[in-house]
Amino acid sequence: MKRMKYILIALCMAGLAAQAQNDNVLDEVAWIVGDEPILKSDIEMQRLAAEYNRTPIEGDPYVVIPEEIAIQKLFLHQAELDSIDVSEADVSSYVDAEVQRQVSIAGSEKALENYRNMTMKEIRAQVTQTMMDQYKMMRVRDKIIGDVTATPAEVRRYFKDIPKDSLPTIPTQVEIQIISETPMVTPDEVARVKGELMEYAERVNKGESFAMLARLYSEDGSALNGGELGFKGRAELVPEFSTVAFALTDPKTVSKIVHTEYGYHIIQLIERKGDKLNCRHILRTPDISPAETRKTLARLDSVANLVRTEKMPFDQAVIMFSEDKETRLNNGLMAITGEDGSLTSRIRMDVLHRAYQDIALKVEKMHIGEVSDAFPMRNRNGMKACAIIKLKNRIPEHKADITDDFQVLTEIVNDKRSEEIVQKWIENKIKTTYVRIKDGWKRSGYKYNWLKE
Repeated sequence: MKRMKYILIALCMAGLAAQAQNDNVLDEVAWIVGDEPILKSDIEMQRLAAEYNRTPIEGDPYVVIPEEIAIQKLFLHQAELDSIDVSEADVSSYVDAEVQRQVSIAGSEKALENYRNMTMKEIRAQVTQTMMDQYKMMRVRDKIIGDVTATPAEVRRYFKDIPKDSLPTIPTQVEIQIISETPMVTPDEVARVKGELMEYAERVNKGESFAMLARLYSEDGSALNGGELGFKGRAELVPEFSTVAFALTDPKTVSKIVHTEYGYHIIQLIERKGDKLNCRHILRTPDISPAETRKTLARLDSVANLVRTEKMPFDQAVIMFSEDKETRLNNGLMAITGEDGSLTSRIRMDVLHRAYQDIALKVEKMHIGEVSDAFPMRNRNGMKACAIIKLKNRIPEHKADITDDFQVLTEIVNDKRSEEIVQKWIENKIKTTYVRIKDGWKRSGYKYNWLKE
């Protein structure tokens, strides 16, 4: 489901604040929403941030920006009323990704600190607050919308009423069957990884910080947060990890080594809350030797030749050779979760490029029914694997059709109804919220009736 477009607290705000001060911009209260002020500096910083990021603002920025900030304040106020609680652990992975993105753009942590005139600790704290606010707003929005599901009759009526030239264009989609195999990890490599984890556990037992060791050595994205995963239920963790994590009772102890599809872990309990727990872990993944990769590629090339020479159907080869548990029982047919949360085997090429770049590059050059040569790739867990694929179908870019694209049209109708519900909520919320706009800031062009005329 599409999300309402929020203008977030500008992530380059601190650096832009210095620029605004250099321009001798005196601060003032432009709006008041409830008991929350919107300052002129808030608006200027977001305007400058949009310019810096080359993000076009549709309309007068002194109308669009304060209105978006005001909407944000309405949602955050509702989050307080609804007691929606978001912890740093809930957004840690998003914070890690955003901080790394900023470091990458700046060139180094030092360069980012110089540009933002902030320490990395301060930058991370600011990004964390931004992400927490965004997460709260999304949860409020989900609560407002509830379970919106368009009926088939509503979808057909939408398709009938909309002008043909206004129908959405569906990008190129593909259906792909896959056989994948993970190259063997040698016993010596497994022993090496286990030895490292045993050393880390021993260091923790002697008094070193588990979180610090996770930052230094873990290969999971949670490393930047000291290996902390946030509160999770049993079903949110892979079974092998969950069984060991939920058996821990003493935060001072370190678990035994756990083997999952991601690699090898050691775990430390942080806290329990009801049927959820928060823990930290260190992940180490064994290296796969080039020789084992070559062996696996050769085996899969042999399988591909069996299919091409019609000695074995691809569907049968999937059952016999594929190790991918997500596709093996579905004739190897890949599926990706759509915006409405349902699985679809029709995968847009732009989505495929983001999710499986290695596969997308192969598919671009293939004909329907063709079986690829074996190639190395990263599976859904980011692990090294080898695969062969068959292009089952390609649906070229086209205008939406009620028969072939019913699911897409259903999502569009659901999105339309969801936005109508949210807009109605905003309208009603404004009516019951104190709003004052300073005379010099009253303008035309607002989407909502903030002036309550």
